Formats: sequence, structure tokens, C-alpha cells
Amino acid sequence: MHTIVIILTVIVAILLIGIVLIQKSKGGGLSSQFGGAGSVMSVRQTNNFLEKGTWILVGCLVFLSIISAFTMPRHAASTQLRTQPAAPAAPVEIPAGQFDTPAVPVADQAAQQASDEIAAIEVATEEGAE
Repeated sequence: MHTIVIILTVIVAILLIGIVLIQKSKGGGLSSQFGGAGSVMSVRQTNNFLEKGTWILVGCLVFLSIISAFTMPRHAASTQLRTQPAAPAAPVEIPAGQFDTPAVPVADQAAQQASDEIAAIEVATEEGAE
């Protein structure tokens, strides 16, 4: 039902756009094109027809908008998912003895490695100097 109401709303909106574009601001619009002496509709009748058509389409658009609010589908399952707490994470088991040594920060490791290399270079230089 909601889909039908939405389709009708789109059709009415397109018709309303068309009828507004036909009109001219100050009432000239379509009547100035067909204002000849032998026309079936006079200038005043064309303006009245376009104005009444505009008001009827606006009324239909408002009515269909209100109806679409009442026919909108409700998803009760999605609101329940938001209120349920998240499942706790399972604890991770670490095998015994795998992480017995204390963790050394990366910066300390890099500094230790650099000092070891410098010491190795100094030892090699001392041996080469003798």
C-alpha cells in the first residue's frame, strides 16, 4: 500500500511541476499563447483553470503525504537490536611460558641494538689498530 501511495505522490508532484511551469508569474502564462479571437477558452478561463488545477494538485500532494506517513511500514525488529547489549568478548588464552619475558618497548629495543652495534664497531676498530 505504501508503494502505491509513494508512486501517486511522485505522479502528482510531476504534474504540479508541469502546471506551475506553464503558468507565468503575473497571470500571463498559457493564456498569452492562446489569446486569439477564435480560441475555445478565453484568457480568463485559462488562468482560472490553471489556478484551480494548481490548488487541486497541492491539496492532493498534502493528502498523499499524510497518508504515506500512516501507511509507512514499521520495523519493530530493528529497534530491538539497538536496545540489546553487545555480547561480551571471549577471553583469549595464552599458552604458559610463551610470554614470560617482560615486553620491551620498541624504542628501547632500537636503542639497545644501536649501542650493541657501536660496541661491535669499537671492538673491531681497537683490534685493527693493534
